Amino acid sequence: MSLSILFFIVIAIGVVSYLMGSSRAVSIAGGKASMLHSRYGYHGSFVAVLATVPAFIVMAAWLSIGPMLIESRVRQALPEQAQSEAAATQNLNYGTITSIARGLRELDADTLAKLKASDAAGARTILGDHGVPLAGEPQAYMLTAAESLNTMNATNALVMTIVIIVLSVGGAMFGLRMIAPRFRARNRVEQVILTALIVCSSIAILTTVGIIMSMLSETVHFFQAVPAWKFFFGTVWDPRFAAAGASDTGGQFGLIPLLLGTLYIGLVAMLFAVPVGLFSAIYMAEYASARLRSIIKPLLEVLAGIPTIVYGFFALTTIGPFLRDISAKISGIATGDVASFIQAQSVLTAGFVMGIMLIPYVSSLSDDIITAVPRSLRDGSLGLGATRSETVKNVILPAALPGIVGALLMTASRAVGETMIVVLAAGVAARIQFSPFEPMTTVTVKIVNQLTGDLEFTSPQTLVAFALGITLFVITLCLNIYALYIVRKYREQYE
Repeated sequence: MSLSILFFIVIAIGVVSYLMGSSRAVSIAGGKASMLHSRYGYHGSFVAVLATVPAFIVMAAWLSIGPMLIESRVRQALPEQAQSEAAATQNLNYGTITSIARGLRELDADTLAKLKASDAAGARTILGDHGVPLAGEPQAYMLTAAESLNTMNATNALVMTIVIIVLSVGGAMFGLRMIAPRFRARNRVEQVILTALIVCSSIAILTTVGIIMSMLSETVHFFQAVPAWKFFFGTVWDPRFAAAGASDTGGQFGLIPLLLGTLYIGLVAMLFAVPVGLFSAIYMAEYASARLRSIIKPLLEVLAGIPTIVYGFFALTTIGPFLRDISAKISGIATGDVASFIQAQSVLTAGFVMGIMLIPYVSSLSDDIITAVPRSLRDGSLGLGATRSETVKNVILPAALPGIVGALLMTASRAVGETMIVVLAAGVAARIQFSPFEPMTTVTVKIVNQLTGDLEFTSPQTLVAFALGITLFVITLCLNIYALYIVRKYREQYE
């Protein structure tokens, strides 16, 4: 039985359990709901919870542990010669075994008999003809191990199906027996819901902690090879990849050029995005009619749905050449030399296009925040004789400032983490310069560069990506702390 069918069987048992639990509560109460501590639906929900939740928990644990136990048994049954090989070779051989096992499940009886009668080379040909290519020649023990793997998987699936169905039905029967006039079904159901909410919150928190710990562990390995002061205060980025097995770290890992490029391009993007986005939000919230707002806002938010790679191509083929050509014309008019002073790939190009991409973030979030300002503040200001523009400037914007700061923080985080636009519009040159007309690069671009290709996380050239990642995390954390300070400071004036 497939996993999806088993899942729907448990769901079906849960639905039936809900109906039976509600019906039993009705029969016990004799049609008088006041005889019961909880409503009929709570009794049905309690029975449904007992029929589904334990079954799903056991199913998840079984699916996590079962394959590991099967793999361990299959590996232990391999010949001693196969077990004495290197770990990488053992993993490769086990991958071949799993491929053979998958192929055996797809063969008919005649082909399967032909496969068993052939040698290893013939097995590879037969499996390849049926859409199961193998990387190398299979050995005889691999065919035996594949058959054993299929048998264990089938037995595991059968036992899991029986256990899950029995557990589900048993939970439903136990829940039905617990239904009584004074049984607190509502309290039990609410406890389950509260537990589910806590688990969901814990998953989000633990995921964040796991990401941080994984980056920190690899960052520590990087700093064991490269001194931290050379990374944080270095002004040259040249991570030359060393030869395989070489002990020399190779290259220089200065963060300053990447950090400067990240902040510079992000600043230029915010200079374009914030005024346009904020002013459009003020217009839509305070001046535009309801009909015009219903048209403009969706059109503006379309920009948020465009993939960043499209923005990158737009910068590479349109904005960059346009700025380059217009600068050549300006230079020709001013000096007579038609040489362009703005390169096609530059900080200005990347910042301008990224600013266009960020406009809907600033506009949409700021619009929602401004419209959430109480109407009484607007009416009070207008009633005292202030104009609409004075009301916006002196009342609405100060009241909405904490939320706007949060919107700008989210926009800044989005700008710091952008990659594709920078790759195509600003280049990959890691250098220190302050002209917006020259190319630069960012931390995210170099993270991608360092992790591109078939690499192992054993050299500083790859481990530096984790150091760059944790640096971005710290920058974002500092922005959040500062934004929280601003929010609390101004919120006290309006509460």
